[in-house]
Amino acid sequence: MAAPRRLPGTRRRGARPRQPRAPPLQRRPGRGRLSSWTVRRILTRAGIASPRRRRPPEQRARRERAPREGMLLQVDGSHHAWLEERGPRFALLLAVDDATGSAVHALFRPSEDARGYFLLLEQIIRRHGIPLAVYSDRHGVFKASPDGRRGLKVSTQFARAMRELGITQIFARSPQAKGRVERAAGTFQDRLVTELRHAGASSIPEAQIVLEGFLPSFDARFRVPAALPGVAHRPLDPALSLASILSFRHPRTVARDHTVKYRWRTLQLLPGSERTSYAGTSVEVVERPDGELSVEHQGVTIPSRAAPPRAGVLREARSELARNPDHERIASGSAPGAHPGGSL
Repeated sequence: MAAPRRLPGTRRRGARPRQPRAPPLQRRPGRGRLSSWTVRRILTRAGIASPRRRRPPEQRARRERAPREGMLLQVDGSHHAWLEERGPRFALLLAVDDATGSAVHALFRPSEDARGYFLLLEQIIRRHGIPLAVYSDRHGVFKASPDGRRGLKVSTQFARAMRELGITQIFARSPQAKGRVERAAGTFQDRLVTELRHAGASSIPEAQIVLEGFLPSFDARFRVPAALPGVAHRPLDPALSLASILSFRHPRTVARDHTVKYRWRTLQLLPGSERTSYAGTSVEVVERPDGELSVEHQGVTIPSRAAPPRAGVLREARSELARNPDHERIASGSAPGAHPGGSL
């Protein structure tokens, strides 16, 4: 027999009373929330202003040129298809004098790197002298980002070299701030590309030759006289080694066998006139932009040479030759059918 139906408004004895249905925003968490822009629009219509204070617009003006040549150099890198379809893309490193707008020096590099800027600055100093200041962007070559995890102020190899040479670094906060070198790079992208096309350059060495001939014509067209006569370049102190300063310096500790490791290379330190043993001594491995290595201790170069391979490496090589005696003959070109150059 079916249970009798209850009258409307009655409930079963002992049953809990019904709770009022929750609003949609509470019933479905995460859905129906108002965006920040919607809240902002509602508050604005209600006449409620934002409590955050807005900075007044800054007044900007054109920066005056440096009054004398050599006081300020603007440097920058320009990545471009300089060879068009005849070769790969690479970078032009350019230095422009702020007082005259002349291209002090320029060179091509596979990429914008510290090695290229060391070579650029070395040529400028040897030809003209040391500039008072260098104006650049905040590229990682010039300014390293602080190490937030350790709270350390890190420096770059370029910044260290600038301190040793007494050159002030100035960092631009926008591309427009270093507009002189930016506009010069744009002119190079227009006119130099045409010169490279006419010369048929298809590699960086060939493009560098064309670039060297293009710089005088650029200065003849765009150079302006400085406001003050004379130059502000400082001569290089004879006591300073420019090649050593414009290098990569890495601290190392000398091993017991008087060797120092740097990347995949190992240097054997030789006895010098200062001392015979450097085991456990903190030294610096100096790498020139061309890849040449040397070791210094307190500013004095320690004689060194490439270290011989370890005994374990020699044993492995001998075991390989014992298993495959033809390897030695093929490498020397004496095996039948071997290529004269040692490879096929």
